[in-house]
Parts: sequence; C-alpha cells; structure tokens
Amino acid sequence: MTTKVLVVEDERDIARSLCYALEKEGFLTRIASDGQTAIAEGRAWRPDVVLLDLILPDIDGLSVCRSLRKESAAAIIMVTARTAEVDRVVGLEVGADDYVTKPFSIRELIARVRAVLRRMQDLEVAESALVSGDLELHGDSRKVFLQGRRVDLTLKEFELLKTLMNHKGRVLSREFLYETVWGEPFAVETRTLDVHIHSLREKIEKNPEAPVRIVTLRGVGYRFEG
Repeated sequence: MTTKVLVVEDERDIARSLCYALEKEGFLTRIASDGQTAIAEGRAWRPDVVLLDLILPDIDGLSVCRSLRKESAAAIIMVTARTAEVDRVVGLEVGADDYVTKPFSIRELIARVRAVLRRMQDLEVAESALVSGDLELHGDSRKVFLQGRRVDLTLKEFELLKTLMNHKGRVLSREFLYETVWGEPFAVETRTLDVHIHSLREKIEKNPEAPVRIVTLRGVGYRFEG
C-alpha cells in the first residue's frame, strides 16, 4: 500500500513544495494548515508519517504531537525553525520520533522519512512476544500491553523497551542503548536517552519515581528487571 504522509504546515508554499517532492517519490500526501485539522486528519486518515511544524496558528506543534500520540502509531517528524537543544528534547519527550530544523534540504527530509519507515517495518517482522509478568511486547504488531491494557509508545520508546527486554537481567550501557536504538554514535551531552527512559517509566512503572522494571545503575547504564 502507498505510504501516507500528513504535512502539517501553515505556510502554503512550503507545504505544497513538500507534498510535490514526496509525491514524486511515490508517497500519498495531505496538508493540514493548523493543529485542529492535523488532529482530525490523524484520526480519520490515519497517516503513516506526520511531518509536524512546531509553530502553528492555533495549537502549538507540541500539543498536536501529544494528541496524535495518544491514538496514533504514526511516525512523527518535527519540522521547525527552532534549534535549541531544549526544544529538541521536549519534542522527543512528547512523542516525536525525529527532529529536523529549518532550513533543510528536501533530499534530507525524504531520507529521514524513509529511515523512520524502515525502522517501523523492521519492528513489524514477526517474532515471539516478549513477556515479563503483566507486561507484554509484541514485535509483529508493535504493540505493548500492561495488565491486558494497550500502552501507547512512540517508535523509539518501543525500540528501547524491546532492547531492554531482550537483554533482561543484563546491564546495558548508555552507549549501547543509544547506538542500538538511534543508530548513531552516543554523544555525552545528549539527554535523548534519559528523556525516553523517563517516558517509558511513566507508562510501565507502578511508581515511576521508584522504578522496579527499568533500573538505573548510576554511572553505568540500565538493566531491565521485569
């Protein structure tokens, strides 16, 4: 099936240029020029990828990202002129899977889209469910259940949890986790891994402030206890 990309951008010329380039590459596109429309399209059209501008005329992009993430498994790529590290971290914390700053080349953006789709497809390869107590991770459907209830995770959160569960009881260094999940060299100054660990704990730990599933070994890394 044709991959569907929702372009959330209030500058019409930019939105049309993005759609034109994406459609030349075989993608099916739609434009949402404001946050409310983006949320409605995400619910009704069910895109595979959302290119989400951070600054919108009604609802800010971070709020749109939160809303989409509650009911959509689409890959969300933030597209914004903001370059501060705090903006990037907040974007990832609320559920974005990648972050591109303006100005960017169309070629780079399409490469990012294809990369995030490849990661999603890799996760769809059938495999046995990983089960730890009342927590279940299904790689074939990219779904996680806690006490029988669906837990909505971002693509990166899913990959991170899968990596941890696959190495249950073993101490995994921050470098190993970052390079395995993000596919790039670990940078000491980045908070990306910390943000995703925190988010995972919020979703699967009974008490995120005193985690018993994902345990921190200070100065070393993390261990999944189950």
